[in-house]
Amino acid sequence: MNERRLTLALMDPPYESANSTTALRIITAALEKGIDVNVFAYEGAVCLPLQDQAPHANPVKGTTVEEEQHPTTKAFVSSLLAMGQGKPLLTWVNCGLCVDERGAANVVAGVKRGSPADFFKMASDSTNTLVIPTR
Repeated sequence: MNERRLTLALMDPPYESANSTTALRIITAALEKGIDVNVFAYEGAVCLPLQDQAPHANPVKGTTVEEEQHPTTKAFVSSLLAMGQGKPLLTWVNCGLCVDERGAANVVAGVKRGSPADFFKMASDSTNTLVIPTR
């Protein structure tokens, strides 16, 4: 296998732990090194690319939405998908069962719907697989 490919399985929803942010940074680093990346998001991680996310103001600090510049994981995922449109390639698959359970079908462009069978295929075709579970 000459082509390097990394598969990540993600479980944590956005904003609940550092796991999601760490995974997004690992994906960024791999793409920057020319490594193809597969992501299989299941459980709460299917909400990472949820289109309905919105930045918010911070009333405690008295800042507006614009001043707060609160990042959303949907923006992070969108930028990664744009980065990985060609070579290196980023494939992001949300578990359809998990999507249905959470009502999380409205996702950013480029996210595919799949099943655990997709994760098995992606992992089988990869140089390495990293599973980032919840606690």
